Amino acid sequence: MASLLENNLMTDQYDVAVIGAGPGGYVAGIRAAQLGLKACVIEKDKPGGVCLNWGCIPSKSLIHQAELFHSLREMEGVGVTVDRTKLNYKKVQGKSRDATKALSSGVAGLLRKNKVGLVKGTAKIAGKGLISLDDGKQIKARNILVATGSRALQIPGFEFDEKQVLSSDGILAMTELPKSLLILGAGAIGCEFAYVMNAFGVEVTLVEMAEHILPWEDYEAVAVLDKSFRDVGIQVLTGTRAKQMQRLDDSVQVTLEDSSGAPIEVTAEKVLAVFGRVPNTENLGLREIGVKLDERGYVPVGDYCQTNIPGIFAIGDITPTPALAHVASKEGEIAIEYMAGHTPMYKGVEPELVPSAIYSEPQLAGFGLREDQAKDKGVKFKKSVFPLRGAGKSIAVGKPEGLAKVLTDRDTGELLGAHVVGHNATELIHELLLGKSSELLPADIAEMIHAHPTLSEAVMEAMRGIDGKPIHM
Repeated sequence: MASLLENNLMTDQYDVAVIGAGPGGYVAGIRAAQLGLKACVIEKDKPGGVCLNWGCIPSKSLIHQAELFHSLREMEGVGVTVDRTKLNYKKVQGKSRDATKALSSGVAGLLRKNKVGLVKGTAKIAGKGLISLDDGKQIKARNILVATGSRALQIPGFEFDEKQVLSSDGILAMTELPKSLLILGAGAIGCEFAYVMNAFGVEVTLVEMAEHILPWEDYEAVAVLDKSFRDVGIQVLTGTRAKQMQRLDDSVQVTLEDSSGAPIEVTAEKVLAVFGRVPNTENLGLREIGVKLDERGYVPVGDYCQTNIPGIFAIGDITPTPALAHVASKEGEIAIEYMAGHTPMYKGVEPELVPSAIYSEPQLAGFGLREDQAKDKGVKFKKSVFPLRGAGKSIAVGKPEGLAKVLTDRDTGELLGAHVVGHNATELIHELLLGKSSELLPADIAEMIHAHPTLSEAVMEAMRGIDGKPIHM
C-alpha cells in the first residue's frame, strides 16, 4: 500500500519525481531541492537502495570486522594470547545490519531536512509526466528521473536458493559461517567476500574464467592481491569456468573446466554466484511510453542523462555506464542540474575519471588506462611503479605489501591512469585522481611536500619515478 511519509509536504504536482531512493535517487532528490525544485523520491523498500541496505555498506561492515578479527593474530607478537574460537558470526552479521538501519534512517532524515517528499510505493510511468503507484494514486511531475538500480544476474543451472547457492544479498543475510565456500566470479564482490570469509576461517575457493581475478583492473596491481589471497590459503582458479552444478544434501558439487578443457570437481558447503548484475527496467512502463532500451534492458542516455523521450531521465545501474554507487550519485546531480537550467560541470560521467575500489586486504583502486589498454591502443606512455614498502609507514604499521603505479603520456606528461594496491589504497587513489582531473603534471605532485611518515609518500615517489628520480628505491 503506497503512503506518503515523513513530512506532509507532499502534493500531486512536482518539478521532478525520482523513482528509486538509492545513492543515485536520493542524491538527485536532495540536489533538486538545493536548486529550488519541488521534488519527491518514490521507494518501494527502504531509503538507501541496494547499495546501502544490501551492498556497499553492510559488506564494508563485514570487511571491517574481518580485519579486526584477523588482526587478533598480530597480538601474539606482543605477548597477548587471544581465544579466537568464540566467534559468534550472528553478532557480526547483526552489526552489519545495524549499520544499514542507521544509515537508511539517516537518508530519510536528509530528505526530510531538505524538504524532499518520500513516497512509499511501487511506481510505474503511466504517461508524459504521470506516475501511477500500486495503490492507484498518481503523481504528476514535469520531469521523471528513473534510478531503479540493478539486481544479481542468475545463470541457468546456477539459480539462487539463498540456502546452498547464494547471491550477494543471500551471503549478507547469512547468520552462520559455512565450513567451505566456492565463489564463482572474481570481480569486486567475489574478491571482497573471499577475503571476508577466509579471514573468519572459512575454506574458500575463488573461480574466475578470465586470465586473472579482477579482470577489469591493472594486472600488475592485481597480481599483488592474487599473491596475498594464495598466501592466506584461498584457492584461486583463473582461466576456469563453471559448467554444471549439483545440489547434495549438505553440500554443492560444481564441475569446473580449466583453460585446457580439463574438468575439475569442487565440493563446498555453499556457493556464492556473482556473475554480474542486470538492470531493473521491467514493469516501469518505459517501453510503453516509447523509451528506448537496448537488448540487455539498459537505457541509453544523452550527455545529461536524458532518454529519447523529453522529460524522462535515467541514471545509475539501468544505464550502460559503470555500475558504481558513486557514478549513480554524480549522474543524479548532473541530470538535476540540467533540469534546473544550469550547465553541469561535466557532460555525463567521464569514464577515465571514475575510480574503482575493491575493499579486500590489501585494497585495490584505480582509474584511467591500464597498461595493457595503453599497449593495445598504441599509446606512447611512461610507467612508474613504486613499492609500498618504500614508504616507511607501511613497515611501521605492518602493511608493507602493495604498490603505486602511474602511467603518463610520453610526450605531454599527462596522467593517463593510476593503480594502487595496498593498505588504504581506496583512500590513496584520490590524490592521483585529483591530479588527473586538475591536469597536473607528475612534477606537481612529486614536488609537493607530503607528511612523513604517510602511505601517500608512495604516491609522491611514484610520480618522481616518471622522471627516474625516486628517492627511496
